[in-house]
Amino acid sequence: MIIPESPIPAVNVAQVPQRSPLRYPGGKTWLIPHIRAWLGGLPSVDLLIEPFAGGGIVSLTAVMESLVKRCIMIELDRDVAAFWHAALRQGDELIRRVQAFDPTRSNVEILGNAAPRNTAEHGFRTLVLNRTRRSGILAPGASLSKKGENGHGISSRWYPGTLVKRLETIGHYADRIAFCETDGMQFLEALACDLNENVAVFVDPPYTAGGKRAGSRLYAHSEIDHERLFSILAGTGANFLMTYDCAPEIMSLIRLHGFSAVRVLMKNSHHTRLPELIVTPRPVFH
Repeated sequence: MIIPESPIPAVNVAQVPQRSPLRYPGGKTWLIPHIRAWLGGLPSVDLLIEPFAGGGIVSLTAVMESLVKRCIMIELDRDVAAFWHAALRQGDELIRRVQAFDPTRSNVEILGNAAPRNTAEHGFRTLVLNRTRRSGILAPGASLSKKGENGHGISSRWYPGTLVKRLETIGHYADRIAFCETDGMQFLEALACDLNENVAVFVDPPYTAGGKRAGSRLYAHSEIDHERLFSILAGTGANFLMTYDCAPEIMSLIRLHGFSAVRVLMKNSHHTRLPELIVTPRPVFH
């Protein structure tokens, strides 16, 4: 199966507004030009659903740039979910904690070893660990940054002023953003019959097809039934955009369901160019 290359190039993430306070492994900031083209080409989108929200860059961008009226972000990971609960419902408290925190290794270790007493504390703990661990990885066993950005160590990715601005902006749009702490696949399956052309679904599952184990290293929840996910989407009337790596298993599922796909060449942290797939029910990118 020959997959054509997207005419929209992978963008330098520095050229895209950084809207999420989280540094998320496998984040999709590079995909934003495709998201704009996809949503902008749809006649009317009332709702965007993101069943594997993670750092939430796609949902945040879609709402903040008025590409959709509202969105639902779904995430199963308890730590990530706690952050979004806090950011959307207790933003002022989260901002106060960010402004008061001194990100020394000792303070980060104390925070990481303590059991959170409430949602705001839990969400703040997630944010701190995400900004001070290597590559933002929250999965068990992840290590704290050593050299960090420009040799600044553990605090090199802790920008309190920037984080406060992002949290304030999220608070401004909070009435248009719903968050659900649940299984994204189950959520889609339960709503499958009610999804229509006025609903868009952005799907960015853990990349575990073809035996890849990166998902299990990066995320607390990485096991996913790829065949079931494709079947759920094939049975809905929603417009969806899904991202995957170029695994043979995924190629077969695209062919089986008659979906359309294009390749985008990505650069990883080692500057190796890797192809990623953008899958849609019908051709979008020509």
